[in-house]
Amino acid sequence: MSKRAALNRSKKAIHDRIKHLEDAIVKSREYLENGKHAHWHGFQPWFFDKVKVKDGKIAPPHKDWIRNVFIPRNERALRAAQDRLDKLS
Repeated sequence: MSKRAALNRSKKAIHDRIKHLEDAIVKSREYLENGKHAHWHGFQPWFFDKVKVKDGKIAPPHKDWIRNVFIPRNERALRAAQDRLDKLS
């Protein structure tokens, strides 16, 4: 495999990562605005779901967590991916 092919594969992987991060940020902003995407798989906790005591349904993520943790983490990861892509170009 040539160096150019490896570079192209790296760029494609970074482009895919950027697209995924942008989609996650858009979905999280839509969730904050109107509650859409409340049960999107990207918001699922690592270990166990929070279940409501009354009806036993899985609770959506807390909006403060989305605003203060999820979005800033993804924005930082997006900037880092864009920086890596700039360095490869």
